[in-house]
Amino acid sequence: MRPFWPAMSVAAAAAALAAAGCGGSDDSSSGDTTATSDTITASGSASGTLTGSVGPGFDISMEESTVAAGTYTLTVDDQASIHNFHLTGDGVDVSTDVSGTGKQSFTVTLTPGTYTFVCDPHSSQMHGTLTVT
Repeated sequence: MRPFWPAMSVAAAAAALAAAGCGGSDDSSSGDTTATSDTITASGSASGTLTGSVGPGFDISMEESTVAAGTYTLTVDDQASIHNFHLTGDGVDVSTDVSGTGKQSFTVTLTPGTYTFVCDPHSSQMHGTLTVT
């Protein structure tokens, strides 16, 4: 005679899998945006962090190329005492010191448009843009 409990375990496992499968499709329609670094608020503006770097060679960059309008913390990693990171645009004008190095943070409020970041001493070759939607 076969024991009764293995059949019950298989039936219970099948029921649990069926229930899990039924609830799984709801996630795709929930509009979950946790994959982005920006947080959308009820007012429709964004907030979060932006990351920029300059040096150690003749490199300047931002991890983000397009962001939604909002207030952000911009953290710049300045890796060379011959460069700076200077972000300008509508109402924004922040920069690190040319002679300084290390990480520095700024709070910036971005409105739709194009913002420019440059190394002031080497602006002809070290520059980029950030698009704000």
